[in-house]
Amino acid sequence: MLRSNRQGPTKWVWVPHEKEGFIAGYVVSEDGDDMVTVHLMTGREVPVNINHTEKVNPPKFEKVEDMADLGYLNEASVVHNLKQRYASNMIYTYSGLFLVAVNPYYNLQIYGPDFVAAYKNKKRTEVPPHIFSIADAAFHDMLHSKENQSILITGESGAGKTENTKKVIQYLTAIAGDHKTATGLTSTGRSLEQQILCANPILESFGNAQTIRNNNSSRFGKFIRIEFNFAGQIAGANIEWYLFEKPRVTSQSKHERNYHVFYQFMKGADKSIKDRLLIDKGPEGYTFTRKCRQTIEGVDDSIDFEALVSAMDTTGFKPEEQLDLFRIIAAILHMGNMQFQATRNDEAVLREQVAAEKVCHVLGIQLSDFTRALLRPSIKAGRDWVTQSRTLQQVVLSVEALARSMYERMFGELVSRINAAMNRPDGKSTFIGVLDIAGFEILETNSFEQLCINYTNERLQQFFNRTILPLILSTAPSPLALCRVWMKSA
Repeated sequence: MLRSNRQGPTKWVWVPHEKEGFIAGYVVSEDGDDMVTVHLMTGREVPVNINHTEKVNPPKFEKVEDMADLGYLNEASVVHNLKQRYASNMIYTYSGLFLVAVNPYYNLQIYGPDFVAAYKNKKRTEVPPHIFSIADAAFHDMLHSKENQSILITGESGAGKTENTKKVIQYLTAIAGDHKTATGLTSTGRSLEQQILCANPILESFGNAQTIRNNNSSRFGKFIRIEFNFAGQIAGANIEWYLFEKPRVTSQSKHERNYHVFYQFMKGADKSIKDRLLIDKGPEGYTFTRKCRQTIEGVDDSIDFEALVSAMDTTGFKPEEQLDLFRIIAAILHMGNMQFQATRNDEAVLREQVAAEKVCHVLGIQLSDFTRALLRPSIKAGRDWVTQSRTLQQVVLSVEALARSMYERMFGELVSRINAAMNRPDGKSTFIGVLDIAGFEILETNSFEQLCINYTNERLQQFFNRTILPLILSTAPSPLALCRVWMKSA
């Protein structure tokens, strides 16, 4: 924390630093040609060009809740303010019209029912910065203006987008649930609010994975639409997804994992189900999960599997529907263990049939048809069908492509099934949309999907800048200064 004795004629400045970003200090001498000597808080004195420094705010601006109120709005002051608030477990800070969240990487007790009640029907200036305040403002703006609202949650991988998305949904279901009636229950006695909340663990199991920077990274983008009636009660919900990372199904780096559901299923499913689907090994026994991390520190995959099954029960998935999903998981695992070899003519043949037989048994298809489609597929040339032999590399790539396609189609059907459970045909008036885009990340091996994710993030950020910046400039006390820091941080 900066000293509180910054008074009098002493000129305090921020000096760029390679490791710390910026270090505060005061000018002890002016040496001409815009060069000054600065005494840093670390005790050192360094020469620096005054044009390369930024002004330091007075002590009264320490830990300010809205960075638009800073007297000197520059990158160094913004970073310092965020660091000071973060050190005090204040992870949320306003910056004009938007909210900045810093991921603490551990659970803070600031999302319980008491906090929901504290932020309900409160103006932004009446309570500390919080994601609940953003959700409450969107809810009341929707009720008063009768117009749809959207909340954009963006940031790099590991920034906390998925968690904050869940908190928005938690808050909206809580305040809308205060007015629910018996008509809000399904035929099985489950409320629509419960089904919406239970959609998250299902999507996380099938669509999230451990990456280099994030133990629970969403590997797809989603737009969640919470629909309301005129009275402010939840009347339905819908999820749109895009940019699903298919290559992760068959290949991951040694510091990452496949999708959570593979490990949850192998570690948590009943032995009777695994026997039925011929799963007799752990993650280390299958090619598509063997070459990466097997566990996540602090995470019990078997417990998460129980939560997944409970969520699917609440959402209305029948036991046979759940089994069909796990059937696809098992078939993909068996596909990865299929082994091929090349003949003298460079044609691919099965080295052994055990894994292929397991695939066919689980999917209920003929072994001869399956192997013929992989090894000697028929293609149409003009009006005729021609049988074509495949090389070893072509067959391996075909198996991986088939596994990826099966998983993506399963995920699409899963989302459609969730949407059907949350759909209510009548009473919809307006909605609040929550856009949770997949995080910007540069992996050791970057797939085409990851390139698309990063490109989409950049384009979305540019659109956000062009849309929000004019609003910020029209309300900021110092538009030029705010414009400067906004453009430097974007």
